[in-house]
Amino acid sequence: MQHVTLNNGLRMPQLGFGVWQVADDQAHASVAAALEAGYRSIDTARAYDNERGTGRAIAESGLAREDVFLTTKLWNDAHGYDEALRAFDESLERLGTDYVDLYLIHWPVPEQDKYVDSWRALERIYADGRAKAIGVSNFTQQNLDKLLQEAGVVPVLNQIELHPRFNQAAMRKVNADHRLLTEAWSPLGQGKGLLEDQTLRGLGDKHGKTPAQVVLRWHLQVGNVAIPKSVTPSRIKENFDVFDFELDAEDVERINAMDNGGRIGPDPAEMNFVG
Repeated sequence: MQHVTLNNGLRMPQLGFGVWQVADDQAHASVAAALEAGYRSIDTARAYDNERGTGRAIAESGLAREDVFLTTKLWNDAHGYDEALRAFDESLERLGTDYVDLYLIHWPVPEQDKYVDSWRALERIYADGRAKAIGVSNFTQQNLDKLLQEAGVVPVLNQIELHPRFNQAAMRKVNADHRLLTEAWSPLGQGKGLLEDQTLRGLGDKHGKTPAQVVLRWHLQVGNVAIPKSVTPSRIKENFDVFDFELDAEDVERINAMDNGGRIGPDPAEMNFVG
């Protein structure tokens, strides 16, 4: 496993395991399989409705709690100082733990314009030691600039949609300029044709790896934190098997050139759903 160091000194595995769109009982089985495969970073969220299953898998894994880096997120219906504190307590209860390693604001929800108040709650949670680090997700440069004008604590990372067809070079630079790491959600493009791309297939043949492994290796080498998702045990293992090869500079440039602005998920500037 490769690790990155956050701007508050905390170390985090660079490759983690995500459980978006995974039912609670299935998340329990998938997280158990991921931990068995060697993953030590698990990413969940209130909105995924699988914090209980995720927490149970960690508790039953036989691993010490401090050996698993656990992330969860504040959902859009709980923005505001008091609301965020209450939502965090509820997440801890569902997860069955007394702290998380990383707590994120899931979306800025621009129509509400409450994310600065929510951030103040995250700062309180961080000061109390109940989150070892705090960060944001799906923040644009505008959101980040506004937050940093008010923040007493700089976020450690910004988790954004990022894959070869939407490589977010500009936002990655913004994050880096503010000392935030970039974490990629949907790092494999949700499998929507990306892994059939001939460039990736050719690089896979070159290195004796699958297209998915090539993409994850690209993420690691350009400095992203990545959290691939799978419910298939063989793919969970396959996605972890990316530490025994390296892409050369030309390989990386070929993948960089695949960018076509192909966003799959919502645009954060327009994402105001709170249900």
